[in-house]
Amino acid sequence: MALFRRRRSNDSTDSAASAATAAVTAFWDAWSSVRSALAESVDSDTPVPAEVSEKVTTLLRAIHPDLDWEVGKAPEPQSGGLDDMDLSTDIDPAKLLEQLAALDDPSRFTNAPAYAMTLRPGASEDARVLSERWSRSAPEDAQWIFRPVLPADHDRLSTTVRWDDHELDLSHVSVSMRVDQGNGRIDVGVYHPDNMFLSTETRQALADHVTLLALGEDEVVRWVGRVAPLDERPLDPLSPTSMPAVAKQMGDLLGGTDGWVTLHGRLPLQGAVEILLRHPVTRRDFPALSLFVQVLAPYTHADADRLPQDTSTTALAELEARIAGILGDNGALFMQQTGSGQRMYVYYLDPESGVLPEFETALMDWPEGKIQLRTQLDPKWAQFDAARRPYVRRLGR
Repeated sequence: MALFRRRRSNDSTDSAASAATAAVTAFWDAWSSVRSALAESVDSDTPVPAEVSEKVTTLLRAIHPDLDWEVGKAPEPQSGGLDDMDLSTDIDPAKLLEQLAALDDPSRFTNAPAYAMTLRPGASEDARVLSERWSRSAPEDAQWIFRPVLPADHDRLSTTVRWDDHELDLSHVSVSMRVDQGNGRIDVGVYHPDNMFLSTETRQALADHVTLLALGEDEVVRWVGRVAPLDERPLDPLSPTSMPAVAKQMGDLLGGTDGWVTLHGRLPLQGAVEILLRHPVTRRDFPALSLFVQVLAPYTHADADRLPQDTSTTALAELEARIAGILGDNGALFMQQTGSGQRMYVYYLDPESGVLPEFETALMDWPEGKIQLRTQLDPKWAQFDAARRPYVRRLGR
């Protein structure tokens, strides 16, 4: 196997990462001193004491100045059922029995966390990256869950909220969505029958609140351009719960099915080439992944265009499936380029997960030649941006 080559990121990147890591560590070192007060605030439905609030804010702003936060009750555990089980034909019988036993385990509900602390990184990608690091570094705590960003919560879209002495039933909300393909954004209008009785500020706050509950903070930042309250019910009203489907359609429109684009072409002196590209994708989609990994895998069985066929096609697919199983949430494939007797992969991994050695081991028994691998810390995804740039231009985006 070829020698693995590693490069370090530049000193300024290392210094910033070290400072952020120290700030995350400082927060969790201080967690025990604020934990009880935060829980009492949730239980009593009262504001967090000013001294505690200031301490938490100071600790989080040391991680990144754009980070806000909130605490509340943890979401109710999902009841689950057969529809949520892995019933594939190749599942390990022991795992299947474990899933069946879990369905009858009442501790899923009685031992569920009671509280949730959620960070609010807003539109800053750097803050979102660090909120993910904060969440992944959290200590085990049976009573708390730690969320790096506000997720969608469709259950709350059927609840009643109170604003400026008005009780507003969110089940009466309808929305309009206008897709702007030119800038890849969706403009959202939010109507509630009581809008006419609300102040301008409250109407806007309600519209923003509904949009966040429908999409979650990440999707709002990624897809939403303008959010505005509406005076009249839309001509073609949509339920807020339909908003994620529209956002997915937007992604498929800008890229390919489920976020992947396939391109075919020919390169001078090399012949046919096939490109599989994750597009569109932003740093926010995989905030923990900052270790660039390039893999060059040769193959021995090729057609006249020097593209893989027969046993090489099968071997490559098996390798990819094995790596995907190893990585889980700790890594992802971003691009592959096939041609001239080799396939080039671009992965990004979570450098703090410890998954890299197992990833490397999976490559060592490749039977069709010497695999080459290169790794580099790349928190800005500069390597991927350079690799995909000519193809994104071809897509016209």
